[in-house]
Amino acid sequence: MHEPITFTRPAWLPTLMSQRWAWALAPAAGAVSALAFAPHGLWPAALLGYAMLFLLLLRPGRQAFGLGLGFGAGQHLVGLGWLATAFSYQSAMPVWFGHLAHAGLALFLALYPALAALLARWIASAPLPLALALAGTLTLSEILRGWLFTGFPWNPPGVALLPLPGVRDSAASIGADGLGTMLVLASGALALLALARLLAAALLALAALLLALPGLARLPLEPPPSGPALLLLIQPNSSQAEKHGENGTERHLLAHVAATEAALVQLTARERSALAAVIWPEGAIEIPPDENPSLSRLVTRALPPHAFLLAGGIKAERNASGEAVGIRNSLFALDSRGLIRHRYDKAHLVPGGEYLPLRRIAEPLGLQRLVPGTLDFWPGPGPETVRLPGLPAYGAAICYEIIFPGRVVERRNRPDMVLTVSSDAWFGPAGPPQHFALARLRAIEEGLPIVRVTPTGVTGVIDARGRILAQLPQNISGTILAAAPRPLAPTLFGRFGQAIPLLLAVALVLAAMVGARKGT
Repeated sequence: MHEPITFTRPAWLPTLMSQRWAWALAPAAGAVSALAFAPHGLWPAALLGYAMLFLLLLRPGRQAFGLGLGFGAGQHLVGLGWLATAFSYQSAMPVWFGHLAHAGLALFLALYPALAALLARWIASAPLPLALALAGTLTLSEILRGWLFTGFPWNPPGVALLPLPGVRDSAASIGADGLGTMLVLASGALALLALARLLAAALLALAALLLALPGLARLPLEPPPSGPALLLLIQPNSSQAEKHGENGTERHLLAHVAATEAALVQLTARERSALAAVIWPEGAIEIPPDENPSLSRLVTRALPPHAFLLAGGIKAERNASGEAVGIRNSLFALDSRGLIRHRYDKAHLVPGGEYLPLRRIAEPLGLQRLVPGTLDFWPGPGPETVRLPGLPAYGAAICYEIIFPGRVVERRNRPDMVLTVSSDAWFGPAGPPQHFALARLRAIEEGLPIVRVTPTGVTGVIDARGRILAQLPQNISGTILAAAPRPLAPTLFGRFGQAIPLLLAVALVLAAMVGARKGT
């Protein structure tokens, strides 16, 4: 499996892949590929970045792990630049810890492409088998990134293809991970074209096209169907700094109440009669509503009798003596009388944000979780479908939960839409649009519309094919009144989840092994 490279190199390639340039080009290629992520959205940058990684892996010697590590570090240092901002909204740790956390997480995540590159180069060194192997191993590494150590599949390679209608629709069949496979195959074709290996480039381009066909076959795009229920989305533009200031919890809540009452006054009689729910973002109600009935009546006082308030808030868990021992990050459904009709508890909590892993070790080192407070959050049971009168059946996803492919909805009780509430004010200018892009991927994968509400943006309505029907930009106060889009039939990915990209990755690795043995 370690046959020598025998192809004729272009004159420019030895200089490009020299020892002096390679170690600088690997992180530069990763940084370039990150320009494909939001808010930049320059999707050709991902093609160029991965093509450069492939060319660098053609170098002889045992350097694949280091090259993959450099690529991953460059990609995540640029793509996750917003992470350090989150540390400016807490006082338990020095703000400069944010830069250490950013660099440390980028280096940790870089291990995934590093191992993928090492495995691909071990399988094959000839160009075509290496390209197949790299597409397969990178896909496997991305799937693992979403599961190991609770998972963090932020900015998967496939998100770069969101600007391309038809191509992105293939996520309904192969998922976001499969879109990443397609991207790496196309990048390999581009690199092989630069090497003047036309037949091999054509084969890789054909493989990428085959993966795109299920989505391209869905063109042209038909108008999105909508149901009769109206939803009122509230974005009060209440920042983290305001929320954590003096009397911040009360002012934060009253900002939501004021924005809601102002929006309800402007509705016509027909709109009020069709209004099914007013939706507030994550953390809108910091005082547990089940412990304060007068608060519940305050936040629902302007609601029409048939409508619900769906609001993010917290629930305190108490022991037998009434002492709080834990808290939950919840989404409450309150009726117009202020009664709680349902509560969903966030299941996939953020390590270091909502709880502190290895607390006995971390605290002596000066580490704390980002969310203020001493009690850790407790996880809920997982995805569930909520059915309330007059509302489309919805599956809830709070903040971080929406980034996990195949784990957003209750499979055996499929909802009509996904409601995701978040508080993205922590994440600077780049984090919120990246989070919104991941919600679009989940909509395509599941064939379900997604309604997303945040305090500072990006709030919006996404149809079941990932199209943005309505959107509020960051850092403004505003509302959206929208009819709930209808779902599509269950998608292939919705039925089988990540088993599809997993099988695709294994097939590519096996094909690379066969090609390597034949000396292709």
